[in-house]
Amino acid sequence: MRIASWNVNSIKARLANVTEWVRQEKPDVLALQEIKCQDKDFPALEFESMGYSVHVHGQKSYNGVAILSLLRPDAVRIRLPGDDADEQARYIEADIAGITICNLYLPNGNPRPGEKYDYKLRWMARLRRRASELLAAETPFLMAGDYNVCPEDIDVYDPVAFADDALCWPETRQAYRALLNLGLTEAWRALHPGVQDYTFWDYQAGCWPKNHGLRIDHFLLSPQLADRLVACEVDRRPRGREKASDHTPIVCTIADADKPTDI
Repeated sequence: MRIASWNVNSIKARLANVTEWVRQEKPDVLALQEIKCQDKDFPALEFESMGYSVHVHGQKSYNGVAILSLLRPDAVRIRLPGDDADEQARYIEADIAGITICNLYLPNGNPRPGEKYDYKLRWMARLRRRASELLAAETPFLMAGDYNVCPEDIDVYDPVAFADDALCWPETRQAYRALLNLGLTEAWRALHPGVQDYTFWDYQAGCWPKNHGLRIDHFLLSPQLADRLVACEVDRRPRGREKASDHTPIVCTIADADKPTDI
């Protein structure tokens, strides 16, 4: 199963780029973040015409997540548990072919300190609780999406300039490590130790041509899926196109359950 994750920074603005990439790559599952539209305004027909089942948890003008799948999910759940008052559309999960796919758009947290950063940490604590629940149930699962976390200095082009940023602040990284310490595997880093690559390049100051990027889009795998991890790659091509998102897709390949890997 090939599962892609992509913060598209408005599905309306990037629709041509996204549909072109989907036609070329044909991922089995596509997790989209920051779609910036309500459920009824998501361009479902464009993807359904390519054979995808479309499931959306949207929000007007902000946030929003969606899961597109060539296989119809057995179940779909929206909202990250733990705070009924949280109205931001940042989380959706679906059970597909025996795998629970959790698609998330974690809060940015800037400016820090302040309520936005406090919300980020509360959200990360809720995500850790959800991961703990899935682990306790021995559910094969992955958590894909825009984490708004640079796990290490190698994941940011200028660690000194970003030292005080919410994406790199020690408490943020500690909360991210707490997720990993549950027993999860970060797919791209597991396969690319010591390599520097990015998934996000800001629109400002020529960041893309200068390769001034951040690696903030991740796949975290449960032990069952870590045993089946085949590949995880960043596809830079969409970032260089006209009207590109500031993020680019990352694609994770999971072997069938009866074909575990040695990774």
